[in-house]
Amino acid sequence: MFVGLSFTDPVKLFDVTGRRVLITGAGSGIGFALAHGLGAAGAHVILNGRNQDKLESAKAKLAEAGIAVEIAAFDVSDANALETAVASIEAEGPIDVLINNAGTNVRGRMADISADAFRTVMGSNAEGLFLTSRAVSVHMQKRKAGKIINICSALSKLGRKGAVAYSGSKAAAAMMTASMCDELAGDNIQINGIAPGYFLTELTQAIKDDPDHEAWLMARTPAARWGQLEELVGAAIFLSSDASSFVNGHVLTVDGGLTSVMGG
Repeated sequence: MFVGLSFTDPVKLFDVTGRRVLITGAGSGIGFALAHGLGAAGAHVILNGRNQDKLESAKAKLAEAGIAVEIAAFDVSDANALETAVASIEAEGPIDVLINNAGTNVRGRMADISADAFRTVMGSNAEGLFLTSRAVSVHMQKRKAGKIINICSALSKLGRKGAVAYSGSKAAAAMMTASMCDELAGDNIQINGIAPGYFLTELTQAIKDDPDHEAWLMARTPAARWGQLEELVGAAIFLSSDASSFVNGHVLTVDGGLTSVMGG
């Protein structure tokens, strides 16, 4: 049962000091940026990814910034490995916050996307989110406390040519956020999403390198620029903290206005 918050120092509502945060797909890109931001804010971050070497490199980079993290290498689409890893992490301490960030993409017209490629995108972006949330939420329910943040996308609600696999997977992420809220909110678990617009990462470099697509994006986005990865950190801190204790089933869009207007 919710016991209430103190408003004697409202800044403390955003305090994430000591919270154990598992971030999937945290070896680079958005996941790494969120790990850096939450770690700098005092959270105890656990980096996940499939590649142990990549995670070790990310851990070393964070250490250079004075941020100590743990790593847990496993594939979110491998249910057995996932269950084992979550149990091991929980044995060391509770997962207070889960950030489902692991994902991949394949661009192209439907006729050029193989069934295997489509399954790979859905397996990581949608099935992996489901499996990880299922494994972690069981423990959160026992404690009657927890937060799950699903990294969605502007393409959770907008379609775009060449993005049928990715947009389908991210629409699934947004709708699972809503359904998970209905199922778990009564156990004092807040399930929300963050929907980034266009941020420069390994997955979006091809767009940046395409002059026509770059011109379209600048015209289409009211802010007329790419988002900087650190601009996602505030949303993650808010949704990881007590400040969002009555925010549930919401997808917070961080896109420079891209999805709010008709654009050019």
